[in-house]
Amino acid sequence: MSEPLESMAREMRRRIMTMLHQAGSGHPGASLSSVEIVTALFFEVMRHDPARARWDGRDRFFLSKGHAAPVLYAALALSGYFPPEELATLRRAGSRLQGHPSRRCPGVEVGTGSLGQGFSVAAGTAWGLTRQGSPARVFALLGDGECSEGIVWEAALFAAHHALSNLTAIVDCNGYTNDGPLTEVMNMEPFADKWRAFGWDAEEIDGHDFPQILAALSPRSPSPRCIIARTRKGKGVGYLEQDASFYSKAPTRDQLEAALRDLA
Repeated sequence: MSEPLESMAREMRRRIMTMLHQAGSGHPGASLSSVEIVTALFFEVMRHDPARARWDGRDRFFLSKGHAAPVLYAALALSGYFPPEELATLRRAGSRLQGHPSRRCPGVEVGTGSLGQGFSVAAGTAWGLTRQGSPARVFALLGDGECSEGIVWEAALFAAHHALSNLTAIVDCNGYTNDGPLTEVMNMEPFADKWRAFGWDAEEIDGHDFPQILAALSPRSPSPRCIIARTRKGKGVGYLEQDASFYSKAPTRDQLEAALRDLA
């Protein structure tokens, strides 16, 4: 089962690095660390239909860490929401693919960028779907640094109070913020215990291991569920994995060529 997903993950990484090079700006590190998570959701777990982007019965995905928009755009393009050639318009004036997700782009549920707000909208959406009796699930991808925002924990309390079992939060725990290592900026450990204290079912996994990801995403809890996915920023691209100074810089031509060799 995981071999087609591994192949798709490599293609996602190639698309991410290429579009960021073409744009000349963006966040490769945060996009690459969450590739396996987003790949599993869009190509195995979620019910969604590119031909009916607003289908009422769809599962919802919220990219709360909006600066990682390239990983979402790659998944949407390769799923069929828009032609993959459109990825070359990332961050251009008038493009549907802005630096942070916008509802102008098919498949984007809500504009995100101000950290924590996407997760709050996800919690509200999960509550609304529950009241409607909908079987749809809601998935929110957060960054570990994002979890230092108070709005995240307000939403977590809300979700636990209303027993939103249709809501799954996945924290891309890559250990870095834009200001440096998370342990130095705002240490969130013990991470899973914090979510449990807020009334969530929490589990830690290897965020690059498809069998672990798929097992963790299986619905099995009466409570909202949080998956702490331990990942590596810049995963799959050698120069990014080795040097944190490039996490928020688009690849040069030479760096893109090196990345594509790594991902061949």
